[in-house]
Amino acid sequence: MIVNPFDKTLRVDAEQSRSIKTPPEQQKEEETLEVSLRPKVWDEYIGQEKIKSNLRVIIDAAKKRQEPLEHLLVYGNSGLGKTTLAYVLANEMGAGIQACSGPALNQPGDLASILTNLQDGEVLFIDECHRLSRQVAEMLYSAMEDFKLHLIVGKGPMARTMDLDLPRFTIIGATTRIALLPSPLRNRFGSIFQLNFYEQADMEKIVQRSAAIFGMEINPAAVKLIAARSRSTPRVANRIVKRVRDFAQVAGVPRIEEAMCQKTFGALEIDELGLEPEDRKILQAIVTKFSGGPVGIQTLAASVSEEQDTILDIYEPYLLQLGFIQRTSRGRIATPRAYKHLGVAKTKDNLI
Repeated sequence: MIVNPFDKTLRVDAEQSRSIKTPPEQQKEEETLEVSLRPKVWDEYIGQEKIKSNLRVIIDAAKKRQEPLEHLLVYGNSGLGKTTLAYVLANEMGAGIQACSGPALNQPGDLASILTNLQDGEVLFIDECHRLSRQVAEMLYSAMEDFKLHLIVGKGPMARTMDLDLPRFTIIGATTRIALLPSPLRNRFGSIFQLNFYEQADMEKIVQRSAAIFGMEINPAAVKLIAARSRSTPRVANRIVKRVRDFAQVAGVPRIEEAMCQKTFGALEIDELGLEPEDRKILQAIVTKFSGGPVGIQTLAASVSEEQDTILDIYEPYLLQLGFIQRTSRGRIATPRAYKHLGVAKTKDNLI
């Protein structure tokens, strides 16, 4: 609405509408639920049992030596729980944690400011650490190894070096692209762990836990249905649980059954394997526009109007997991499974 500044009535109404804050009761409740979805202790962290077993040994050993946790690197696809794992580790060590992302640390001064304000034993979690600039990564080398910060003060002939002692802290790095991490940085992590896609049984436990936190009554069959369409990824499962809850509340349904799940999947266009419209769009492009491939990632990204990194980090890992595409030196190729799922007959030429 365009408000005439000379219209007193409209001006008062506009001012009142701006002054009305959306009551924070429901918003606070939602925020609390969001926070509560994130596990805080080992018993709440579902799946990744082998990694948890190894990390328990590392934590117990560090506690017995009364030392901070060694630097850790966690890698894996988006949504598998890398950030959550970092918070669980800090909590298990009884340490504080500060979080930042690689792209946010633009200058060495940004990193220096954070490191000099850490406390002994505190954890610094760096997400997307493969996106750290070269200067920031190089500053981390001595900080991680010697707990010292090498600074250059001044310029030209007046420049001099200065070393600052740092508290004994722990860096937990997370990345979806470990191959892009500089070798000197990667080698300074004491242990490196890969998070894998979750098993169906673990996904069902995650769905049940999230539904309980949201106060939802849910049928066991509905739990299995949601878990099966969650791309073996906890973040996706939590997102679907929230959407099913929305549809159930609007419909006034007190208990989540299979029919409500199917209605939600239909509205969100999620198929039986968890593929969403963008996944199918990528497969359709390879099959119909490029005769099944091979097609380069840049060409594919341009053809579906999507960022290259988004395809690499979000969509491609799950399509590879399903065996729908193959990576080759010449590009991506659609497999017979992809043709079957799309209901497209594989012919000599699938161009439209």
